[in-house]
Amino acid sequence: MNKKLSFSAIPISAWIGIVIIAINLIGALFAPWLAPHTETEQVGDIWLLPSMHTPLGTDSLGRDMLSRILYGARTTISIALVITFSAFIIGIITGFAAAIYGKWVDVILSRIVDTVMSIPVLIFALMVLSVMGTSVPVLVMTIALLDATRVFRLARLVAQAIVCQEYVEAARLRGEGLVWVLRKEILPNAIPPLLAEFGMRFCFTFLFIAGLSFLGLGIQPPYADWGSMVRDNAQAINFGQFAPLYPAAAIALLTIGVNLVVDWLLARNSLPHGDQV
Repeated sequence: MNKKLSFSAIPISAWIGIVIIAINLIGALFAPWLAPHTETEQVGDIWLLPSMHTPLGTDSLGRDMLSRILYGARTTISIALVITFSAFIIGIITGFAAAIYGKWVDVILSRIVDTVMSIPVLIFALMVLSVMGTSVPVLVMTIALLDATRVFRLARLVAQAIVCQEYVEAARLRGEGLVWVLRKEILPNAIPPLLAEFGMRFCFTFLFIAGLSFLGLGIQPPYADWGSMVRDNAQAINFGQFAPLYPAAAIALLTIGVNLVVDWLLARNSLPHGDQV
């Protein structure tokens, strides 16, 4: 089985996605050095047109849009990554436990997940955030638990398909412990579908945070966030300004970039083993 990756075989669509993701990560990591102004600094009148001083103009409070977008990338992307990683840690641990132990462990965990998934995600999040507040820890905990239910179902399904394979049975017959089987047999074979799911979960989380911020229940001021930037500058459209279109375009581009990479990963993992590059 050839699992080596040839960079020349990566399609142009995946390269476009990789470049988009790389640009966003660079902007998020180096925002304090790339931004011409600070996150909250007022640099002029409201909704000024682009200029040398403010390359993308100003927002509804006279703050530099380019600086806000760069700092917003740091805030939105970092929180989305923390949520996605947390969801995967919870979902993989519980999903693998349900698949390996089975019986009452599987039944209890599956029924809990079914109960949570029966409630619409947006309604559940709005209810929790309205009661417990909109702080970042509450936001992370709420969305991570909601996302973990989806990860649980995939991890459980993948693990169930792996544990019945002959090489897993052979490892058990050799006397290998559960931790060894998990680390050497189950997890390596589960990584490809879980990696593709990670990209999709990140997109969902990223868009969900932006949507909650647009509704006023996501990341709160004075932190810059792309969703709240669209909401705060929506009225600029009435005056022929493009202020809300910049963060909206940033949201769309990052989502497209991640999906292009995820599509390539899914296509690559669906190929027969002998055809993988």
